[in-house]
Amino acid sequence: MLGGMATLDGKPVAADDLLGLALTNIGHFTSMRVSDDGSIRGLSLHMERLARDCKIVWNADLDTDHVRWCVRHALESQQRPCVVRVTIFDPKTGMGHPAAADDPHVLVSVRKAGALPPPPLRAKSIVYERDLPEVKHVGLFGALHARGAAQRADFDDALFVGRDGLVSEGGTWNVAFVDQDSTVVWPAAPVLPGVTMALLRQHAEHRVATITLDQAKGMAAAFATNTSVGVRPLSAIDDTEFPVEHPSLRQLQETYLSIPGESL
Repeated sequence: MLGGMATLDGKPVAADDLLGLALTNIGHFTSMRVSDDGSIRGLSLHMERLARDCKIVWNADLDTDHVRWCVRHALESQQRPCVVRVTIFDPKTGMGHPAAADDPHVLVSVRKAGALPPPPLRAKSIVYERDLPEVKHVGLFGALHARGAAQRADFDDALFVGRDGLVSEGGTWNVAFVDQDSTVVWPAAPVLPGVTMALLRQHAEHRVATITLDQAKGMAAAFATNTSVGVRPLSAIDDTEFPVEHPSLRQLQETYLSIPGESL
Protein backbone atom coordinates (compact mmCIF):
# COMPACT_ATOMS: atom_id res chain seq x y z
CA MET A 1 0.00 0.00 0.00
CA LEU A 2 1.30 3.44 -0.92
CA GLY A 3 1.53 6.15 1.70
CA GLY A 4 0.77 8.73 -1.02
CA MET A 5 0.64 9.14 -4.77
CA ALA A 6 3.54 7.58 -6.67
CA THR A 7 5.72 9.99 -8.60
CA LEU A 8 7.57 9.69 -11.90
CA ASP A 9 10.56 12.00 -12.11
CA GLY A 10 8.99 14.04 -9.32
CA LYS A 11 5.54 14.38 -10.93
CA PRO A 12 2.30 12.50 -10.17
CA VAL A 13 2.29 9.32 -12.23
CA ALA A 14 -0.55 8.51 -14.63
CA ALA A 15 -1.72 5.04 -15.58
CA ASP A 16 -0.49 5.43 -19.16
CA ASP A 17 3.01 6.14 -17.86
CA LEU A 18 3.11 2.66 -16.34
CA LEU A 19 1.88 0.64 -19.33
CA GLY A 20 5.39 -0.20 -20.54
CA LEU A 21 6.38 -1.40 -17.08
CA ALA A 22 3.16 -3.35 -16.57
CA LEU A 23 3.14 -5.06 -19.95
CA THR A 24 6.84 -5.93 -20.26
CA ASN A 25 7.94 -6.18 -16.61
CA ILE A 26 11.39 -4.84 -17.46
CA GLY A 27 13.04 -2.59 -14.92
CA HIS A 28 15.03 -2.64 -11.71
CA PHE A 29 14.62 -1.14 -8.28
CA THR A 30 15.88 -0.71 -4.77
CA SER A 31 13.92 -0.34 -1.52
CA MET A 32 15.21 1.79 1.34
CA ARG A 33 14.00 2.13 4.92
CA VAL A 34 13.78 5.76 5.97
CA SER A 35 14.33 6.31 9.69
CA ASP A 36 12.44 8.74 11.93
CA ASP A 37 15.13 11.37 11.35
CA GLY A 38 14.97 10.97 7.56
CA SER A 39 18.28 9.15 7.24
CA ILE A 40 18.82 5.90 5.34
CA ARG A 41 21.26 3.15 6.29
CA GLY A 42 23.40 2.20 3.33
CA LEU A 43 22.12 5.03 1.12
CA SER A 44 25.36 5.19 -0.86
CA LEU A 45 25.19 1.44 -1.48
CA HIS A 46 21.60 1.77 -2.71
CA MET A 47 22.67 4.47 -5.17
CA GLU A 48 25.59 2.33 -6.33
CA ARG A 49 23.17 -0.56 -6.90
CA LEU A 50 20.82 1.57 -8.99
CA ALA A 51 23.66 2.92 -11.12
CA ARG A 52 25.20 -0.54 -11.61
CA ASP A 53 21.91 -2.20 -12.48
CA CYS A 54 20.93 0.65 -14.82
CA LYS A 55 24.06 -0.03 -16.85
CA ILE A 56 23.25 -3.75 -16.99
CA VAL A 57 19.53 -3.41 -17.79
CA TRP A 58 19.46 -0.27 -19.96
CA ASN A 59 23.11 0.20 -20.96
CA ALA A 60 22.63 3.73 -19.68
CA ASP A 61 24.15 5.95 -17.03
CA LEU A 62 21.92 6.95 -14.12
CA ASP A 63 21.95 10.40 -12.56
CA THR A 64 21.87 9.45 -8.88
CA ASP A 65 21.63 13.11 -7.86
CA HIS A 66 18.32 13.19 -9.74
CA VAL A 67 17.27 9.98 -7.97
CA ARG A 68 18.01 11.55 -4.59
CA TRP A 69 15.98 14.63 -5.53
CA CYS A 70 13.04 12.44 -6.59
CA VAL A 71 13.17 10.57 -3.28
CA ARG A 72 13.38 13.78 -1.23
CA HIS A 73 10.40 15.16 -3.13
CA ALA A 74 8.35 11.99 -2.58
CA LEU A 75 9.11 11.99 1.15
CA GLU A 76 8.07 15.59 1.82
CA SER A 77 4.61 14.71 3.15
CA GLN A 78 5.27 11.16 4.35
CA GLN A 79 5.19 9.90 7.92
CA ARG A 80 8.33 8.13 9.11
CA PRO A 81 9.62 5.52 9.44
CA CYS A 82 8.67 4.37 5.96
CA VAL A 83 10.02 2.31 3.09
CA VAL A 84 10.64 4.06 -0.20
CA ARG A 85 10.98 2.06 -3.40
CA VAL A 86 12.82 3.51 -6.39
CA THR A 87 12.01 1.75 -9.67
CA ILE A 88 14.01 2.55 -12.79
CA PHE A 89 12.23 1.87 -16.07
CA ASP A 90 11.71 3.28 -19.56
CA PRO A 91 8.03 4.03 -20.34
CA LYS A 92 8.62 3.35 -24.04
CA THR A 93 9.78 -0.24 -23.48
CA GLY A 94 8.10 -2.60 -25.95
CA MET A 95 7.89 -6.34 -26.48
CA GLY A 96 9.22 -6.29 -30.03
CA HIS A 97 12.41 -4.30 -29.62
CA PRO A 98 13.40 -3.88 -25.96
CA ALA A 99 16.90 -2.76 -26.97
CA ALA A 100 15.35 0.50 -28.15
CA ALA A 101 14.55 1.39 -24.53
CA ASP A 102 17.54 3.34 -23.25
CA ASP A 103 16.02 6.35 -21.46
CA PRO A 104 15.31 5.21 -17.88
CA HIS A 105 13.01 7.23 -15.63
CA VAL A 106 12.59 7.29 -11.85
CA LEU A 107 9.39 5.95 -10.26
CA VAL A 108 9.15 6.49 -6.49
CA SER A 109 6.55 4.90 -4.23
CA VAL A 110 6.31 4.92 -0.44
CA ARG A 111 4.77 2.56 2.10
CA LYS A 112 4.60 2.38 5.86
CA ALA A 113 7.51 0.61 7.57
CA GLY A 114 6.99 -2.27 9.95
CA ALA A 115 8.46 -2.41 13.43
CA LEU A 116 12.04 -3.53 14.03
CA PRO A 117 12.83 -6.27 14.74
CA PRO A 118 10.00 -8.13 12.97
CA PRO A 119 8.71 -11.51 14.20
CA PRO A 120 10.67 -14.66 13.28
CA LEU A 121 10.21 -16.21 9.86
CA ARG A 122 9.32 -19.81 8.98
CA ALA A 123 10.70 -20.78 5.57
CA LYS A 124 9.95 -23.65 3.23
CA SER A 125 12.76 -24.80 0.94
CA ILE A 126 11.81 -24.61 -2.74
CA VAL A 127 13.95 -25.37 -5.78
CA TYR A 128 14.19 -22.07 -7.64
CA GLU A 129 16.84 -19.89 -9.26
CA ARG A 130 16.20 -16.25 -10.09
CA ASP A 131 16.96 -14.85 -13.55
CA LEU A 132 19.98 -12.52 -13.50
CA PRO A 133 20.29 -12.85 -9.72
CA GLU A 134 22.92 -10.11 -9.39
CA VAL A 135 20.33 -7.51 -10.45
CA LYS A 136 17.43 -6.39 -8.25
CA HIS A 137 14.99 -6.45 -11.14
CA VAL A 138 11.21 -6.25 -11.24
CA GLY A 139 10.78 -9.78 -12.65
CA LEU A 140 9.23 -11.11 -9.45
CA PHE A 141 6.82 -13.71 -10.82
CA GLY A 142 8.95 -16.73 -9.94
CA ALA A 143 9.91 -15.47 -6.50
CA LEU A 144 6.36 -14.50 -5.55
CA HIS A 145 4.96 -17.73 -6.96
CA ALA A 146 7.39 -19.61 -4.70
CA ARG A 147 6.38 -17.41 -1.77
CA GLY A 148 2.74 -18.19 -2.43
CA ALA A 149 3.45 -21.92 -2.58
CA ALA A 150 5.26 -21.71 0.76
CA GLN A 151 2.41 -19.76 2.34
CA ARG A 152 -0.14 -22.25 1.10
CA ALA A 153 1.91 -24.89 2.91
CA ASP A 154 1.60 -22.83 6.14
CA PHE A 155 5.04 -21.22 5.99
CA ASP A 156 5.84 -17.51 5.82
CA ASP A 157 8.14 -17.52 2.82
CA ALA A 158 10.32 -19.56 0.48
CA LEU A 159 14.01 -20.36 0.87
CA PHE A 160 15.54 -20.94 -2.55
CA VAL A 161 17.68 -23.99 -3.24
CA GLY A 162 19.41 -24.27 -6.61
CA ARG A 163 19.29 -27.25 -8.91
CA ASP A 164 22.78 -28.00 -7.59
CA GLY A 165 21.29 -28.53 -4.12
CA LEU A 166 22.87 -25.38 -2.65
CA VAL A 167 21.00 -22.79 -0.59
CA SER A 168 21.04 -19.33 -2.14
CA GLU A 169 18.57 -16.71 -0.86
CA GLY A 170 14.98 -16.06 0.13
CA GLY A 171 11.99 -14.65 -1.67
CA THR A 172 13.04 -11.01 -1.26
CA TRP A 173 15.86 -11.37 1.26
CA ASN A 174 19.35 -12.68 1.75
CA VAL A 175 19.83 -15.57 4.12
CA ALA A 176 22.73 -16.28 6.45
CA PHE A 177 23.52 -18.74 9.20
CA VAL A 178 25.37 -18.88 12.50
CA ASP A 179 27.57 -21.97 12.69
CA GLN A 180 28.42 -23.92 15.83
CA ASP A 181 31.43 -21.63 16.40
CA SER A 182 29.15 -18.55 16.33
CA THR A 183 30.56 -17.36 13.00
CA VAL A 184 28.17 -15.85 10.46
CA VAL A 185 28.11 -17.87 7.23
CA TRP A 186 26.75 -16.49 3.96
CA PRO A 187 25.93 -18.85 1.08
CA ALA A 188 28.39 -18.97 -1.81
CA ALA A 189 25.79 -18.98 -4.58
CA PRO A 190 24.35 -16.69 -7.26
CA VAL A 191 22.42 -14.22 -5.10
CA LEU A 192 21.42 -10.59 -5.01
CA PRO A 193 24.22 -8.58 -3.35
CA GLY A 194 22.01 -7.13 -0.62
CA VAL A 195 22.73 -3.78 1.00
CA THR A 196 21.92 -5.01 4.52
CA MET A 197 24.15 -8.02 3.92
CA ALA A 198 26.98 -5.71 2.82
CA LEU A 199 26.58 -3.49 5.89
CA LEU A 200 26.65 -6.47 8.25
CA ARG A 201 29.75 -7.89 6.56
CA GLN A 202 31.53 -4.67 7.47
CA HIS A 203 30.71 -5.09 11.17
CA ALA A 204 30.73 -8.81 12.00
CA GLU A 205 33.03 -11.79 11.69
CA HIS A 206 31.80 -13.88 8.81
CA ARG A 207 32.73 -16.35 6.11
CA VAL A 208 31.27 -17.38 2.76
CA ALA A 209 30.79 -21.06 1.91
CA THR A 210 28.65 -23.36 -0.17
CA ILE A 211 25.78 -24.62 1.97
CA THR A 212 23.60 -27.60 1.18
CA LEU A 213 20.10 -27.75 2.57
CA ASP A 214 21.17 -30.43 5.07
CA GLN A 215 24.12 -28.28 6.17
CA ALA A 216 21.81 -25.30 6.58
CA LYS A 217 19.53 -27.30 8.83
CA GLY A 218 22.53 -28.24 10.97
CA MET A 219 23.47 -24.64 11.76
CA ALA A 220 23.08 -23.12 15.20
CA ALA A 221 20.83 -20.30 13.95
CA ALA A 222 19.57 -18.70 10.74
CA PHE A 223 18.37 -15.25 9.75
CA ALA A 224 17.09 -13.17 6.86
CA THR A 225 18.25 -9.68 5.92
CA ASN A 226 16.88 -6.85 3.83
CA THR A 227 16.41 -3.14 4.21
CA SER A 228 12.81 -3.43 5.42
CA VAL A 229 13.41 -5.96 8.19
CA GLY A 230 17.08 -5.53 9.09
CA VAL A 231 17.98 -8.83 10.75
CA ARG A 232 15.04 -11.24 11.03
CA PRO A 233 15.54 -14.61 12.75
CA LEU A 234 14.41 -17.76 10.99
CA SER A 235 12.49 -19.98 13.39
CA ALA A 236 12.30 -22.92 10.98
CA ILE A 237 13.38 -24.28 7.63
CA ASP A 238 10.94 -27.01 6.63
CA ASP A 239 10.56 -29.20 9.73
CA THR A 240 13.85 -28.07 11.31
CA GLU A 241 13.46 -25.48 14.04
CA PHE A 242 16.02 -22.85 15.03
CA PRO A 243 16.43 -20.83 18.23
CA VAL A 244 15.35 -17.24 17.70
CA GLU A 245 17.06 -15.93 20.84
CA HIS A 246 20.57 -17.02 19.90
CA PRO A 247 23.08 -14.47 21.29
CA SER A 248 24.63 -13.94 17.84
CA LEU A 249 21.26 -12.91 16.44
CA ARG A 250 20.72 -10.33 19.16
CA GLN A 251 24.22 -9.01 18.55
CA LEU A 252 23.60 -8.76 14.81
CA GLN A 253 20.34 -6.89 15.37
CA GLU A 254 22.05 -4.46 17.73
CA THR A 255 24.94 -4.02 15.31
CA TYR A 256 22.60 -3.24 12.43
CA LEU A 257 20.59 -0.72 14.43
CA SER A 258 23.81 1.00 15.54
CA ILE A 259 24.91 1.69 11.95
CA PRO A 260 24.35 5.40 11.32
CA GLY A 261 22.09 6.47 8.48
CA GLU A 262 23.08 8.78 5.63
CA SER A 263 21.27 11.96 4.70
CA LEU A 264 19.52 12.34 1.37
